[in-house]
Amino acid sequence: MRSIWWRTSAIAAGALVLVLILWVVIALNTDRPVAYDDITDQFKYGSIGSEPGVSLMRPVGGVLPPRSVFTALPSICPEKLPGGYASLGFVFEKGHALPIGVSQRRRLGIDHVGLNCAVCHTGTVRDSPDAEPRIVLGMPAHQLDLQRFVEFVLECSLDNRVTADAVRGRLEQNHVSISLFERALLRFGLIDRLKLQTLELRNRIAPILGNGVPRWGRGRVDTFNPYKAIQFNWQLDRLPHDELIGASDFPSLWNQKPREGMHLHWDGDNDSVDERNLSAALGAGVTPVTVDHAGIKRVRDWIWTLPPPKYPYAIDGARAARGAALYRQHCVMCHADERFRDGVRAPEATRVGLIEDIDRIGTDRHRLDSYTDVFAANQYALYPESQYRFTHFRKTGGYANHPLDGIWARAPYLHNGSVPTLLDLLNPPGERPKVFYRGNDVFDRERVGFVSNVKEDRGRVFTEYDTSAPGNGNGGHEYATSLPLVDKLAIVEYMKGL
Repeated sequence: MRSIWWRTSAIAAGALVLVLILWVVIALNTDRPVAYDDITDQFKYGSIGSEPGVSLMRPVGGVLPPRSVFTALPSICPEKLPGGYASLGFVFEKGHALPIGVSQRRRLGIDHVGLNCAVCHTGTVRDSPDAEPRIVLGMPAHQLDLQRFVEFVLECSLDNRVTADAVRGRLEQNHVSISLFERALLRFGLIDRLKLQTLELRNRIAPILGNGVPRWGRGRVDTFNPYKAIQFNWQLDRLPHDELIGASDFPSLWNQKPREGMHLHWDGDNDSVDERNLSAALGAGVTPVTVDHAGIKRVRDWIWTLPPPKYPYAIDGARAARGAALYRQHCVMCHADERFRDGVRAPEATRVGLIEDIDRIGTDRHRLDSYTDVFAANQYALYPESQYRFTHFRKTGGYANHPLDGIWARAPYLHNGSVPTLLDLLNPPGERPKVFYRGNDVFDRERVGFVSNVKEDRGRVFTEYDTSAPGNGNGGHEYATSLPLVDKLAIVEYMKGL
């Protein structure tokens, strides 16, 4: 009897071990994003493959920790981020624990979070300081302070207060449930591994988070210098200092079909929408190993025909009609007109999507100079022997002429966001605001842009933008600047309807 009992116990123990091994194997091989049937929800919360999080083998480039840690950080380090992620301009919807632009994926047995297209391409608009914000998808995230967000995640993740017990103790209050496998990992080294990877990532990008490099501020991002450090493993401190100054505005993401073949990005370094999308995904934390091509294609197919938002306020028809004639005289050649909303390029729009030499356009050249021939050459090596291999990137000598569809929602203006309103842009550079504040979403209907003379509102501190700082110059683009004020106001009235 005893031998039978031992034999039965051994079989049961062996079966249990096999089940545990199978469970671990399944957990480690699971790679499943949270997906959404509705394309707008997919855009806001779906994955593009940027949730590598903490690899059990090596760091793979993601800036965000697992969801359990990500949601716990603001309460673990409250003095580092008063007001939580919303204070940095992240947009939260009722019924969603994560902000727009943050996706989730079960990978290696852990729920990871990552950034997607919507984090940089979703904005809000308020009619007045007391009004509720309206969410506009595809709009530049003019309220988002992405640099401060990255700094907070890095700083707090390395804080001694971030421990497994601290994270576990906040799961319930953050409405986060984690698997038994993740609980086991928390107990046996996940946080230590996270800190090591975070330290490595911080050291890689440290040269662009200080050392005299002007801050990005709200609504701006340095697209390519983090890319150099994370994707190419370049040592940024060995690059020329001016090359590290490349912050520019987030662009809009609507009406992409008629843009195919135009020079894209601010400096026109690519004329393929698909390559531009994949490159932007890499900038959001995707790697050639983790990229979710199917997720990116869903977004691509949607933005292909996503209409630009219509101006939400009244337009003076008589003034706009007068402005239309002036616009066609001074602006249409480079920027198209209202027909571009429907994918039709005006016959006069002969230079839309082409590059204006920097000496001709005269705007701040730092963003142009931060993208180099060497960088372009390295991009070609990212997807060797693959259908996704880059073939369209190249160094240019200026900035691209972009269509102005939905221009009312794309303030501030110029590639670096150095001019707060359309009316200011029609003034000579010496008359444009030298210092203003970025990140407010209260709309200025007269000048067309966002209120820019308010330092803070409801706990959100806006970015002071000093046009004298390197990379922040507001000179150049001197078109229609000598017209009388009545003509400029007419042009602005017409542009509300683009």
